[in-house]
Amino acid sequence: MLGDMLRAGVIRDYAVFGAAAQIRYTEPVATLDVDVLVEITDLTTLEPLKGIYEFCASRGWHAEGEAIRVGAWPVQFVPVFSDLTREAVQEAETAEFEGLPLRVVGADYLAVIALSVGRAKDYARILALLESGAVGRDDVCRLAGRHGLDAPWRRFEERFLDV
Repeated sequence: MLGDMLRAGVIRDYAVFGAAAQIRYTEPVATLDVDVLVEITDLTTLEPLKGIYEFCASRGWHAEGEAIRVGAWPVQFVPVFSDLTREAVQEAETAEFEGLPLRVVGADYLAVIALSVGRAKDYARILALLESGAVGRDDVCRLAGRHGLDAPWRRFEERFLDV
């Protein structure tokens, strides 16, 4: 589906993120959907996801709340919303899923995006990524610093990492 969207020009680029991406780097975690960061082709519209919803509907995948049901999975599309998420998509790694290439946000970006959002489940994601060895503290610190997240990273370290 994502490859078809790229070829059709509906999206410019994409990368899976959130819990579905975390599974690539850590022990499996429970998730109810797949989150996909997308670079939208038409940035002039007030409805940035309209082209995605129309494309999916034309192929029989219909909206269910905030997601689109694709087979057994609800897929939630999230337009890039910051320089950090844009860079995360640009630097995404390609993994194989059921024989097909799938772009996935790297562990360092996954941790820093979670830091930028700052919910309890996001902090748990950062800890899981660190504990698995998928990313190091220095990597997170550098990337967080480049994106103006020094203070949130220091608070996270003080609270969760016995600094």
